[in-house]
Amino acid sequence: MALSQDKILEELHKVVDPELFVNIVDLGLVYKVDITPMTEATPPEVPPEQSEPAGSEPAGSGETVVSATGSEPEPGQSQSSPQAETKYRVRIEMTMTSPMCPAGPQLISGCKYVLSQLPEVGDVEVKIVLDPPWTPDRMTEAARDQLGIF
Repeated sequence: MALSQDKILEELHKVVDPELFVNIVDLGLVYKVDITPMTEATPPEVPPEQSEPAGSEPAGSGETVVSATGSEPEPGQSQSSPQAETKYRVRIEMTMTSPMCPAGPQLISGCKYVLSQLPEVGDVEVKIVLDPPWTPDRMTEAARDQLGIF
């Protein structure tokens, strides 16, 4: 069965902002979900920070990219075997409620963790973007109710 955006968002409901106690989907922090099939010839991407020489400052746009690789094939099973399930690379673009959000690393690792638990997921990339900036208008009615915003 192919992995869907709805399945990804369902899993991301498990990631809760530790300061607001509301999940990141209902807060409107998830801007984009990309799902692409992986092939043996497509290795996981290396974030630009890892390709810079040691001690040098990477020239960046203020975005953070974090990658995690999911589970490996079972012993004796090759990923290229015809019976092997298709693995997918999941790329998430999300934001924080504020640019200096202290929960940022926790939210990123939470996203990577819950998505890597899906058997179809082979690689997870979470990219933090600050444009467009988050506003409370992005929250769902459920989040507004939970926070007491009417």
